[in-house]
Formats: sequence, C-alpha cells, structure tokens
Amino acid sequence: MGLFDFLSDKGEKKPVEPTTPQTGGTTDFFGNTANAADTTAAGDTYTVVSGDSLSKIAKNHYGDASKWHQIYDANKATIGSDPDKIEVGQVLTLPKA
Repeated sequence: MGLFDFLSDKGEKKPVEPTTPQTGGTTDFFGNTANAADTTAAGDTYTVVSGDSLSKIAKNHYGDASKWHQIYDANKATIGSDPDKIEVGQVLTLPKA
C-alpha cells in the first residue's frame, strides 16, 4: 500500500505504528540497541587538543573547573596515575554532571 493509496482510501486502515524494543534499551538509526544505563553513564566524549588540561575541559564542559575530578575518575584507565599528564588525541569520556 503506497502513500497515495492510503490517502485516497476512505476505509479504517491506519498506518503501522512503530514498535518499541523489548530489551528495555533504545535503538539507533542503524538498529543497534543500547541500554539506557550505558548511554547515561557514558556521557559525551572529548578528544584532547594541545593546551588542554582536565580543569580547562571541565570549565568548558561543565562551567566549573573544579569538576576536573569527575573527568579524571571516569578516565583513569586512559589517563593513568597522573591527572596532569593527558596527551593530545586521547578520547575522554565526560560523565554527566
């Protein structure tokens, strides 16, 4: 049934309603499912550029430089033991504030 068939038909036919995923997650454009917990915990990502520091990133993202600890805690595996040594090109997860 095409669009024009639907518009010209005076019957009780209705368009098919989209279904919601049964897994409790969300589906993106490509049909990939993600749990809501995964997307809210992950937050945004940020790629480190020259001159960045965790406090500068926190100031730009959260409006408060003192929240750099949140970024560091979420990225310890990427950054390492010294929060002052972030490298250009590192992709950091910026947790929701």
